[in-house]
Amino acid sequence: MSSEEIVNKMTTSNGELLGLAFMAFFIITLSSTARYYFKFFCFIAFSVVCAVGPVPLMLFRPRDYRNALIPAYLCIGFGKMLGASFTVRGKENINRNHGGIVLMNHQSALDLIVLAELWPIMGRSTVVAKKEVLYMFPFGLACWLWGTLFIDRQNRDSAKSVINKEAKAINEKQAKLLFFPEGTRGNGEKLLPFKKGCFHVAVESQAFIQPVVISKYHFLKSKAKIFNRGQNIIKILPEVSCAGLSKDDIPALMERVQKMMQREYEQLSEESLSINNISEVH
Repeated sequence: MSSEEIVNKMTTSNGELLGLAFMAFFIITLSSTARYYFKFFCFIAFSVVCAVGPVPLMLFRPRDYRNALIPAYLCIGFGKMLGASFTVRGKENINRNHGGIVLMNHQSALDLIVLAELWPIMGRSTVVAKKEVLYMFPFGLACWLWGTLFIDRQNRDSAKSVINKEAKAINEKQAKLLFFPEGTRGNGEKLLPFKKGCFHVAVESQAFIQPVVISKYHFLKSKAKIFNRGQNIIKILPEVSCAGLSKDDIPALMERVQKMMQREYEQLSEESLSINNISEVH
């Protein structure tokens, strides 16, 4: 093949790539559905890269919550680029001199940004994940290195044993154990019913519960496949003490905390509508 043919072939290939890039940009610009999937793909892909990239540095201090700080800052920055910005309120309610249970409402995979916002300010933090995540190499390795607690959800006795063991260390390590008490994603007007597991841990360890409420993601509509730009609010509420409580007190404790978070969720979501200049029809 002559040099002229090689140049012509390269020119053709470059032209095709530019054409495909232009077509993709055109589709993403005009289609909200395409933008929705494109943004989520970019977010998930970038989150994985941010998590596994610093793994060589994490190896020097395994199971240390500080290993997640670099991924957290990168995740926050990329979230802003995609249009998901968060303001954190109530930092004065955080007491880093003792451990506790941090409860957050769960709406979307974008809650990773919420975890990223909380991780540097909560202190010694850790999260609970199903054991299958551990085997998602290399992401599972990164999670293990920053102290994720893996449980077998299919084996209740095993899961309870692992979490109770961690509960005993909450006060010793002054660790914050982060939970999504709804157990699954919800983006309606009401929080989903809370699961009992995290409250059992709180009572077992006689720890404090730190409710954290995130305003409704008005900018994100999964059914309509819309992913716009939006300003969101994370509010850290005052701690609720579990000192002196027993298992018999768990139902009342759950009701108290859920009502507190539901009330704040409604207020923050209304404020978020105003901040984002949205008129939502119910």
